[in-house]
Amino acid sequence: MATQVHGSDWTTITYLPTAISKGAVCLDGSPPAYYFRKGSGDGIDNWVIFLEGGGWCASNKGCLDRTKMSTGSTKLKENRHYFKDILSSNHTINPDFYNWNRIYVGYCDGSSYTGDVEEAILSGGSAGAWGTILHCDGFRELIPKASRVKCIADSGFFVHAKNLYGAKQREEYFADLIAYHCLFPENIAKDIKTPIFFIESAFDYYQLKEHNFSDDPTWKICVDNLKVCTPTQLQIMKDYRATFIKELEEVKSSSTGIFIHSCYRHGHLHEREGWDKSPKLVNKTIAEAIGDWYFDRSSFQEIDTQNELPQNCTVLS
Repeated sequence: MATQVHGSDWTTITYLPTAISKGAVCLDGSPPAYYFRKGSGDGIDNWVIFLEGGGWCASNKGCLDRTKMSTGSTKLKENRHYFKDILSSNHTINPDFYNWNRIYVGYCDGSSYTGDVEEAILSGGSAGAWGTILHCDGFRELIPKASRVKCIADSGFFVHAKNLYGAKQREEYFADLIAYHCLFPENIAKDIKTPIFFIESAFDYYQLKEHNFSDDPTWKICVDNLKVCTPTQLQIMKDYRATFIKELEEVKSSSTGIFIHSCYRHGHLHEREGWDKSPKLVNKTIAEAIGDWYFDRSSFQEIDTQNELPQNCTVLS
């Protein structure tokens, strides 16, 4: 009986050349590859990941022989792959998963996708940092054999700050995103078992500007130009700093890394001024502090206690 073919189920191979520098390669050294079909409708946030089979190689010769086959080299994979059965886009064939995001991962390491990942970092900035906080332990569980897995959250410690001005508006603002207050970092970070490093400004520009919800029409003028802030407005910033530091201090553990400066900004890791050219705490830049913490050369939990007002740092302006 002829097989019905749906054109939308033909997918083109995608290679991951950046994986080569990380050592995540096939038996012949070629990059890993996959075939992907984007989901739609109510399946847009759901995923089916299918790992191609192909047995194992149990000797040097057997693995060498595989380098001449598609199960040992993505160079020999088909340029297109047809998605069928649980990967099919046909509602009749695959009524439960037809509109999910579907990935077919090409097999090429001869060891059931185990590989030898030793170390890993999950990091993110702003909303991505919040996601890092939420998923840090889950990420660790995905690679249980790795010897060292840590997370870095850059400007993602968004405060509930129920005792600060604008708390009611913050709750309303986050109502759709955070149905339960336990998802605020201050309430979940204390339960994270995986080591995590927080890079933050004690005067986070974005939080002060967007999450303060001041009724004062001059507030946003103030946060964009500190020189015109009134004493009352500066006190709001000082109160934010005190609350932020208190909440972060309460969730830290011995494995937590902390670099809290007073430069007036939001975000660090995507520019040198927030990395190896950053301001220093105890004579270390952010890059140096994270390196020492990640590789267990030394712990790092430092907070700028010298400045009670936001600083227009020349290197982090």
